[in-house]
Amino acid sequence: MTDQDHNNNLEGVKDLLTNTKDNTGNYEKADIEKNKTIAALAYLIFFLPLICCPNSKFARFHANQSLDLLLFSIASNIVLSVITNILLSITWRLAFLWSLFYGVLGLVTLLLIILGIMNALNEKAKELPVIGKFTIIK
Repeated sequence: MTDQDHNNNLEGVKDLLTNTKDNTGNYEKADIEKNKTIAALAYLIFFLPLICCPNSKFARFHANQSLDLLLFSIASNIVLSVITNILLSITWRLAFLWSLFYGVLGLVTLLLIILGIMNALNEKAKELPVIGKFTIIK
């Protein structure tokens, strides 16, 4: 792999993480400023904004992003668990190699949590990459 290929791959990852839909203009500035901390905490406890500030559209947006992330994490862990058990029945070596994906999944989840918290604290209503397009909480 050449340096140019490596740089192109890094640019692709950067684009995936930063070029997501920005909905900040859809929310009132006062709502954003007042509720950005609760919106950031949504990435630790997704339903917190629904209890603390149920009328905040900005906090509800981040609660939805956090719920998307939680559901993605649960679904992907179930899939990885099933595949790991199947591979374990074949040979422990395959299951061990496949279980390394759990670490990658954990890192991806952590990265998305940090990205969501940063967006909320920076007063942005940007969708999370890939999974942020889904609206569960209206």
